[in-house]
Amino acid sequence: MIPAKKAILWFEEVSKKDIPLVGGKGANLGELTSARIPVPPGFIVTSSAYYTFLEQSFLTDKIRELLEALNHHDSRELQQVSEKIQNLILNSSVPREIDLQIREAYQKLGSGLVAVRSSATAEDLPDASFAGQQSTFLNISGADNVVDAVKACWASLFNARAIFYRAEQNFDHFKVGIAVPVQQMVQSQASGVLFTVEPITSDRNKIVIEAVFGLGEAIVSGEVTPDLFIVDKEKLQILEKKINRQEWQLIKNPSGENGTHNIKSPIPEHLQNTQKISDEEIIELAALGKRIEEHYNFPQDIEWAKENGKIFITQARPVTTINKTVSDVSMEKEMAPVILSGSPASPGISSGPVKILRSAQEIDKIIAGDILVAEMTTPDFVPAMKRAAAIVTDYGGRTSHAAIVSRELGIPCVVGCTTATSTLKDGQVVTVDGSSGKIYQGNVVPQKMTRQSPVVINTNIKTRTRVYVNLAQPDMAASIAARNVDGVGLLRAEFIMGQIGQHPRYMLNQNRGQEFVNKLYEGILTIAKAFYPRPVVYRASDFKTNEYRNLEGGITYEPAEENPMLGYRGCIRYISEPDVFQLEIDAIKKVREEYNNLYVMIPFVRTVEEMATVKKMLEEQGLSRSSGFKLWMMVEVPSNIFLIEKFISVGIDGISIGSNDLTQLILGTDRDSQKLSQVFDERNEAVQMALEKAVTAARKMGITSSICGQAPSVYPEITERLVSWGVTSVSVSPDMIDTTREIIARVEAKQGIMN
Repeated sequence: MIPAKKAILWFEEVSKKDIPLVGGKGANLGELTSARIPVPPGFIVTSSAYYTFLEQSFLTDKIRELLEALNHHDSRELQQVSEKIQNLILNSSVPREIDLQIREAYQKLGSGLVAVRSSATAEDLPDASFAGQQSTFLNISGADNVVDAVKACWASLFNARAIFYRAEQNFDHFKVGIAVPVQQMVQSQASGVLFTVEPITSDRNKIVIEAVFGLGEAIVSGEVTPDLFIVDKEKLQILEKKINRQEWQLIKNPSGENGTHNIKSPIPEHLQNTQKISDEEIIELAALGKRIEEHYNFPQDIEWAKENGKIFITQARPVTTINKTVSDVSMEKEMAPVILSGSPASPGISSGPVKILRSAQEIDKIIAGDILVAEMTTPDFVPAMKRAAAIVTDYGGRTSHAAIVSRELGIPCVVGCTTATSTLKDGQVVTVDGSSGKIYQGNVVPQKMTRQSPVVINTNIKTRTRVYVNLAQPDMAASIAARNVDGVGLLRAEFIMGQIGQHPRYMLNQNRGQEFVNKLYEGILTIAKAFYPRPVVYRASDFKTNEYRNLEGGITYEPAEENPMLGYRGCIRYISEPDVFQLEIDAIKKVREEYNNLYVMIPFVRTVEEMATVKKMLEEQGLSRSSGFKLWMMVEVPSNIFLIEKFISVGIDGISIGSNDLTQLILGTDRDSQKLSQVFDERNEAVQMALEKAVTAARKMGITSSICGQAPSVYPEITERLVSWGVTSVSVSPDMIDTTREIIARVEAKQGIMN
C-alpha cells in the first residue's frame, strides 16, 4: 500500500488503483509501464504534495472565499477570479521537503529534458473529461525550472476553463486534486493520436491513427490538420489513408530564448505533402493500440511519439465519447449548395447563423443556436461551445479538441475545412452536417426528418395525447420544464450515475452506499422539482456491463461480455443484486418524500416472472401502485410483444416502447453498424406490427402506453400511426417537443379527437 503522504512516486510503483494519489494520467502511465508498453520513464509529484502545499501556504480558505462569490457564467468575472487564484499559487513557495524530493527525482531521471504534465485526480474518467484542461510543459531543463513547472501545473487547476467545468459538473473544487507526472522528453520526429475505436461511428473493428511532423501538441490543439490512417483492428491492414499538407512543425527551441521552450519550425517544401509515418510504423502503432485496449478491456485514446525510428506511448485513457447511436442524417447534394467540406467529427445536423470567433476572448458573442466557426478551439472555448448549435473549424482532425468536445456535447461538428473563417460570414445562415462533413447554404432540414410541409410552430397547442420529453441531464430540467411539455417520459438514470463516476457495488463495499444514494437523489430531485406536479418517469438503471466496467471500480465487478447489449442488464440485475437495486429504491423514496410526481419504469424485462418479482420487491419497500405512484414497464424485447397481455396482467400502470432496442432485436441488426444502417429502420413492417400490438393491447386492458425511443423524433409518420392506434403519450427529444405536438394536433383533428 502506497503511503498517502508520499510526495514522489515512480511510474513502476503505481497502477490504476492509485488515481486519488497520482491522477488519471499518472495512473495510466504506471499501468502502461507495468504492461511493458514502451513508455518514456518518469516520476509523479503526487496529489498529497499539492494538498500539503495548499495547507502550508494557507491558501485553501483564500481560494474558497474567491470561488464562493463567483458567478462562473460571467466570463469576465471568471477570468479575473482565475487569475487571482493562480497568482496566489505562483507567488507561494513550494515546501522545502517537497522541493528537495522533486530535485532528487529529477537528478535520478538523468537531469535532461523532461515533459511536465498535469494529472487531475478526477480526470480520464468515463463521465468527466478533465484531460486537457490543465497545463503541460515540454522540453523543461534544470531542477529550478522543473520545480517551477510543477507549481505552474498546480496553478493551472484553477484556470478559467477548469473552474467553469467543475462548477458545471458540480465537482467540489477541493476534492479534485492534481498530481504532476515528470517524464523523460521524447524529441518527436512525428507524433499523434490513436483511437482503438472509430470515434465518429463507434466502429470497434477499426483503429484510427492521426499523425503530424514534430511535437503532438499541434495535433491536439487543432492547429495542424493531421494525416489520417484507418486500420482493420483484426487483420491489422491499412484500410484508408488521407495525407494532409503540413507547412510547419512544433519543435524544441534550440536557443531557449525569451523563455520559449518550443517553436514553430518551417517544413521543407518537398516534405510538406508527404506521409508522416511509414506503413510499417502505422501497423506497429495499431498493434500497440490493440495491446493497450486488451489490457484495459475498453477502447482507448492513445498519444504516441516517434524518436530515432522508435515508437513511444506517452499516454492512454478511456474513450469518453463512444456514440450509442449514429443516425444517418446526411443530405442529398441537390437539396442545397455545398459551401464547404471538411472531416466529419461529430454526427448530427443543425442550422443557424454563423458567428466567427478569432480567439477565446470573443466567446461571449455566441448565443444559443449560433454556429460557432473558428480556426480551432481550445478548452477556453467550452462555455461557448455548450451554447452553440454546431462547430466548424479550419484545422484539426477527428481527435482534435473541437471534435472530442462536440461529441461529448452531442452537437454536430465539421473540422479541417481550411477556409471556414474566411469563406463564411458573420450572420450567414448555414446548415452543418456533422455526419458527412459538409456545410450547406441556408436552413436545410434532412428529408428523412420532414414528411410534411414546414409549419409555423404554435407552442400553446393542447392535445389529448400527451407529449413527454426524454431527459438525462438535471441541469437542463428547468429550461425544458418551461416548454409546452406534459412531463418526463424517460428519465435516464445512467447519466446521473455516470456523474457519480463510481460503480455502486464498489461504493457499497467501501461502506459509501449512502453517498451514492444522496448523489442519485440530488439528480433525480432536480428534475422532479422542475416538472412538479407533472409526472416524471424514472427508468431504473440500464447500464450494460461494458459501461459499468468503465466506472471507477467497475472492472472488478463486471464480466467482459462478448455482446453486452444482450447480456447482463436491466431487470435481471435488480433480482440478482437486490442490495445494489436498494440504492436506487432508497433514492426514489427519498425524492418522493418531497415530490410524489416520480414514477418508476423497469427496463429490459425478458420474462413475465422477472416483472412480477421486481414488482414485489418494490411493494415490499412501500412503492405500491396507487393514485400517487405508477409502475411502468419498458417494451423492448420481442417476448414483451408476444406475451404483452401476460405482462400487463402482472399489474402495471403503463408501458413505454423502447423502439431502439426493439427494432434491433426484431430485425436482428446492430444499429451502430454502418454496413447495416439501411436495415435498421423503425418503419419496417415487422416493427410497425409490434408497435401496433403493444399499443392496442394496452388500450384494451386499460393502461397507458407511450414510446420513448428515437422513432417519433425522426419519423413523424410513426407518430401519426401511434396516435391513430390509441397511444396515450409520446416521449421525444427536447428539440422535437413542439414539432411533435403539431403533428399530434393535426392527427387528432383529422380523427375528430377532442382535447
